[in-house]
Amino acid sequence: MERQNIQALQDKENVDSLFLVKEKHVAVGKNGRPFMGLQLGDATGSIDARLWDRVDELSREFDVGDVIRVKGLVQLFQNRKQLIVHRLEKVDSSTVNFEEYIPKASKNVEDMYVELLQMVRTMKNDHLRQLTLDTLEDPEIRPMVLKAPAAKTIHHAWLGGLLEHILSICKIMDFMGTHYPFLNRDLLLFGGIFHDIGKLWELSYDNGISYTDRGRLIGHMQIACELIDKKSSRILGFNEELRDICKHIILSHHGKLEYGSPKRPKFLEAMVVAMIDDFDSKVATLKTVIDSERGSGEKWSRYNDLFDRYFLLEDLNEKY
Repeated sequence: MERQNIQALQDKENVDSLFLVKEKHVAVGKNGRPFMGLQLGDATGSIDARLWDRVDELSREFDVGDVIRVKGLVQLFQNRKQLIVHRLEKVDSSTVNFEEYIPKASKNVEDMYVELLQMVRTMKNDHLRQLTLDTLEDPEIRPMVLKAPAAKTIHHAWLGGLLEHILSICKIMDFMGTHYPFLNRDLLLFGGIFHDIGKLWELSYDNGISYTDRGRLIGHMQIACELIDKKSSRILGFNEELRDICKHIILSHHGKLEYGSPKRPKFLEAMVVAMIDDFDSKVATLKTVIDSERGSGEKWSRYNDLFDRYFLLEDLNEKY
């Protein structure tokens, strides 16, 4: 069967292809009929899908994270592509290479990794530099860094996304350390690298992007703090005060208690890490939203619940 990529699907195109199930729910339409709502994905993007027949029966045959074969028809709904599913069946997972269904970073991960290490080697504090290099160059951790996503759905949710997010933040931190010389650049770079390092174990990408049991039970902040304890304990002279400073950056990087941080930032470098993490995440999220909407031909996006507004879809970089 010839693969049909989601990004290339056109209105009124017949579909017979394999897709990853990213979201699934059963609801009742305005006409009183039950339907199944799906978000299907592959390496090129996602598409909303609707199934109107045999809803109860078919909803029991597969789950989120499965790859299914779908036969149906693409149609426009509110000027956006939607896939109307006529038939579907679950594919044997042992025959599937799930990486083919997850988007990948647009930049070469090996190049990003080398660039990040070059930046780390400029850190002046011997202990922080060694802690960071010992982590990134760990033979078990390195391949995870090259592949891991930064999130399940919100931002940098693709293979290599975590490294892309980390490198982006570190480049900003490098500027911040120069622009504000009273800030400790080493701590800024440390925060940029370690704030989400626990996601290497919080997230799984074996069959789509999902949370591990450890991720659900412990979370990436606690995992990162355990990693700091483990790695720093092997570094001669790494004192407890510096270890606590490092952990505070991790534990406060969501900025507010209501955003999931056990602590609010209590010194400048921790505050900057939290703000730049939020900034980089939002820029990446909004870019993904706008890129996915531009194919509609509309001037304005659909209402976005996450940002609570509509967005102009014109490319102002090209226009002006």
